[in-house]
Amino acid sequence: MGKTRLEAFSDGVIAIIITIMVLELKVPHGDDFAALAPLLPVLCAYVLSFIYVGIYWSNHHHLCHAIERVNGSVLWANLHLLFWLSLFPFTTNWMGENHLTAVPTACYGFVLFMTAVAYYILTRTLVAMHGDNERLERALGADRKGKLSVLLYLVGIAVSFWQAWIAALIYALVALLWLVPDRRIARMLASEET
Repeated sequence: MGKTRLEAFSDGVIAIIITIMVLELKVPHGDDFAALAPLLPVLCAYVLSFIYVGIYWSNHHHLCHAIERVNGSVLWANLHLLFWLSLFPFTTNWMGENHLTAVPTACYGFVLFMTAVAYYILTRTLVAMHGDNERLERALGADRKGKLSVLLYLVGIAVSFWQAWIAALIYALVALLWLVPDRRIARMLASEET
């Protein structure tokens, strides 16, 4: 089957996730900059999660351009990814509202970890389905950055019980690693066009 519905549904879910996250931001009680101070942890958590959702949307977009069709396994793998992404608003708000305490910060890291695992499962499912598509497997390559990210999420989860702010810095570091979209697929598609 074609990939159009998968792309459209995923884009819609991701747009809703971002909308829910921004709706969780509360208006400050006051009309000066000092009124924003208590909201800074929530705002910082929102910015970090917005960046993460944007990274997944961008990489999902590139991934969909590298494939031609999907099957039931791909649809379920994609739903698995969207499930973990849909938990971002909850864990983002929980972590921000509790000013980086241990359990909410660890749960946030766990959702990041499981989202990365779900994305990996989606890529492997697509590679298995498109066995004749060597370009997809070449474009995904060894995925060192993905593996490093998973390792850093696990470190962040463990560290959150010692110093939650260090865990948040680790999560931000991983986001910085991915802030520039994964160019492997984009380069592969561009080389095929020329």
